[in-house]
Amino acid sequence: MSLNPPDVTFVVSRSGDASIFERNFALSPCLKGLPSDRLIIQEGFSSASTAYNDAIEKANTDLIVFAHQDVYFPTGWLVDLNRSLEMLENSDPDWGVLGCSGIKYPDIHAGYLYSVGLGILGGPFERPTAIDTLDEFILILRKSSGLRFDPTLPLFHFYGTDICMSARKQKRGCYAVSAFTVHNTSYGPLAPEFYKCYWHVKKRWKEFLPIQTTCIKITRWNGDYIFRRFKHACFSVIGRNMKLLPRLEDPRSVLLSAANPAHEHNARDGATALIGSK
Repeated sequence: MSLNPPDVTFVVSRSGDASIFERNFALSPCLKGLPSDRLIIQEGFSSASTAYNDAIEKANTDLIVFAHQDVYFPTGWLVDLNRSLEMLENSDPDWGVLGCSGIKYPDIHAGYLYSVGLGILGGPFERPTAIDTLDEFILILRKSSGLRFDPTLPLFHFYGTDICMSARKQKRGCYAVSAFTVHNTSYGPLAPEFYKCYWHVKKRWKEFLPIQTTCIKITRWNGDYIFRRFKHACFSVIGRNMKLLPRLEDPRSVLLSAANPAHEHNARDGATALIGSK
């Protein structure tokens, strides 16, 4: 297989504290030497979908990687991605969406990443793993596929689920690929905006219910939704606030742990159980 990285455009939506972008995404060594037109930074958009659709039109490459500003791409990430792309060229050349963490109903997870508060999740696996939905911290698609994010989806949640459902509607496969990444996020209670997007996606994709995502299960009777809202209400009543988990000062500190063989769970069948969720 080729060790040459693919020609790709990276898209990141930047907002809030500028240091988050500078201490994570901007530090990624796999971005070094990338032509300036291969990086699109989106700011000032009212939703992730509109920001990303705009970036698709701007992109000068077919392959596009969408990422959160708190993602760190280690050296060799593009080579790992290319390995999966070459496999898919033989097994499913009409694939829809790729990512680095995904889930297949009811609870089969696939991925290899570091996530704040959860540690190193999964382990390296040989082949791209077919899943239902992808965690949107990294999404990969081809401009030529015609897939686009729902412009009516508000705010910044569930757009990963939405684009995977769009691919499913077109009978295109979605896959998790083995390319270790650091998601230096900050977890806390789910915001009201999250639930607003939940209802939007449930209505838009009701034909595919139940839909399992890496955050929540979308069902006809909203069992997971009700449980989460009840839990949050109980915590509020007893005065137990869910505190934000702080980000790592330096995402590069994770790489020594990731290189430790004790963390590398063999998953050659392409499916790796991830313990915990957002």
